[in-house]
Amino acid sequence: MAEKKVFALRINEELLRAVERWAADEFRSVNGQLEWMISKAVKDAGRSPVSNDAESDNPKKL
Repeated sequence: MAEKKVFALRINEELLRAVERWAADEFRSVNGQLEWMISKAVKDAGRSPVSNDAESDNPKKL
């Protein structure tokens, strides 16, 4: 598993409250919810990072 980085996030108060409610509904921490949301958005956008092992097993076709 990749090392986790720490960073500060400035967020609109209303948006944070919405994320807090969503996290509670999903039984996640706010941090866990934000990480899940970002991971899903990255995957859905086709920008998921590829590990070296996966890249060598499944090279991208041009």
